[in-house]
Amino acid sequence: MSKQRDQLRKKWFLRKRVWIPLLFIAFLFLGNSSYLAKEPEGEPFLLAHRGMAQTFHMENITNETCTAERIYPPEHPYLENTIPSMQAAFDAGADVVELDVQWTKDNQFAVFHDWTLDCRTNGTGVTRDYTLAQLQQLDIGYNYTADEGNTFPFRGKGIGMMPSLDDVLQTFPDRSLLIHIKSNDPLEGKALADVLAALPAERLAQLSVYGGDKPIETLKQQMPELRVMSKATLKSCLIPYIAVGWSGYVPDACSQTQLHIPDQIAPWLWGWPNRFMARMEAKDTRVILVAGSGDVSQGFDIPTDLKRVPASFTGGIWTNRIDLIGPAFHENVEK
Repeated sequence: MSKQRDQLRKKWFLRKRVWIPLLFIAFLFLGNSSYLAKEPEGEPFLLAHRGMAQTFHMENITNETCTAERIYPPEHPYLENTIPSMQAAFDAGADVVELDVQWTKDNQFAVFHDWTLDCRTNGTGVTRDYTLAQLQQLDIGYNYTADEGNTFPFRGKGIGMMPSLDDVLQTFPDRSLLIHIKSNDPLEGKALADVLAALPAERLAQLSVYGGDKPIETLKQQMPELRVMSKATLKSCLIPYIAVGWSGYVPDACSQTQLHIPDQIAPWLWGWPNRFMARMEAKDTRVILVAGSGDVSQGFDIPTDLKRVPASFTGGIWTNRIDLIGPAFHENVEK
């Protein structure tokens, strides 16, 4: 009899060892599957990187690559980070325009991608060595070439085209903007906070800022109501979420921030896309989907790329070709 009881116990323990993992797997599936989750309400929105910009091939690109020297043959007349390029981006269907800021010698923010001038302009040195007025005398289209320097299609057309951040804010008083601090200087975070502090709350709700860890930390300390992002804020949110997000718990570091998620990594996040988006929305956090693995500023740049965006996704779609993606996206929405 005792032998029979021992056999029954062994069978019970064996079944327990099988069923407990199965139940846990079922819990993970039911708690994180989008198939069983309510689809989020709302539509995705388009984020135009640098406005309407000239694009370039990405082979062997590094942070030191001069992208103006490798552009594709121009398909439109716009130069990135200029007022006309931003207006063209909005006209093409952008909901948000991303722009880059650089600190100047006279303590202003110039809107320009590089911290040095040699790549794109007829100037030399770094932006910080020049006043805003001096920078605005440069030709920001001087060195753009699509044929290894045989021709320069924008030379002479970029004089006086470098705007200040104040110019952009005044020109687009009610449009959403993503401001990129290109340095890791905490003083720039303080300076930007001083600029933005003069804006009303409803305007600040239309702005977000990302950049180096130090300026973003300083900016957030001075303006806790502003949505910001840096590598540090991304890690503080996503690393704990990857560890415990299977339970539905969302770390406090994910609250009221912005997340740039590469589409090759997104499917590995707990609850992607429906539950993940609902969890971030509950934390007042905005999700931007970028293309690739996150190594460079890849975007959804041809209409077929949009097929990779989940149908239920309600966040931002990053594009370097708003001129192509805008019309295609809005045509699909209308259908």
